[in-house]
Amino acid sequence: MSTPITASLVNELRKRTDLPMMECKAALQATNGDIEAAIDHLRKAGAKASLKRAGNETAEGRIGVHIDNAAQVGAIVELRCESAPVARGEHFVKLASAIAKVVAAKNPATVDALLAADNGAGKTVTDLIHDTVAVLRENMKVQRFARLTGGMFGDYVHHDGTLGVLVQVNGSGANPGLLREVSMHVAAVQPTPVATRREEVPQELVAKEKEIAKAKAEATGKPAQIAEKIAEGQMKTWYQENVLVEQPFVKDQAKTVGQVLKEAGLEVTKFIRFKVGEIVK
Repeated sequence: MSTPITASLVNELRKRTDLPMMECKAALQATNGDIEAAIDHLRKAGAKASLKRAGNETAEGRIGVHIDNAAQVGAIVELRCESAPVARGEHFVKLASAIAKVVAAKNPATVDALLAADNGAGKTVTDLIHDTVAVLRENMKVQRFARLTGGMFGDYVHHDGTLGVLVQVNGSGANPGLLREVSMHVAAVQPTPVATRREEVPQELVAKEKEIAKAKAEATGKPAQIAEKIAEGQMKTWYQENVLVEQPFVKDQAKTVGQVLKEAGLEVTKFIRFKVGEIVK
């Protein structure tokens, strides 16, 4: 069943790809209004789509991070509120950090369990939120959180609090400065890495990218063997652009993130990147 090709649908595709309206409309017509299929259609045709991996909803808030390298634990939390001034205020900043600390200490399984968890000073997270709401007069909620254990951690939270990264590494070279730089890399680099290393990329995504690379190679009109080599080269480039350890390090483009860490006696095992307002599928 096809979806009507409305102006709003065309505009949504244009926002997600930064491509001209007519190209977006044609792609939607070719895919019966399926926006995800239209994106693949554009990429197979060789369009330089600037894809946005996650949608955004209207939301304010900030990311809180807590790391304790002595205890080998790190935590990251997304805390929502109603307005930007509140999100950037001292009370809300402290609340986000306090909740991340509870996540690290208590290891809750769900948001409800986190809300009921004690902060170690006789108050639950719900109490902490209510105390802050009483001061700021604005609704607040914990949107999501994550916790990692083992190894060492680095973190970075953007100056406005809307983007935060937690990076986990193993090795003997404790280097807080480097780990912060790698965290900043994850926050800043485009495209955002989809996985730490190749083998961790979801197989359905690999299959999709191989299909796109094959279609683009075949469109060149080259003999099959040459087209296959072209497709392999395109996949190699895709991995280098989308896998963290293969990406050129933002502070030294001559080296990959993996090489920089290896020289420091470290190996990245995982990263978590939260952005306020992301729609997580």
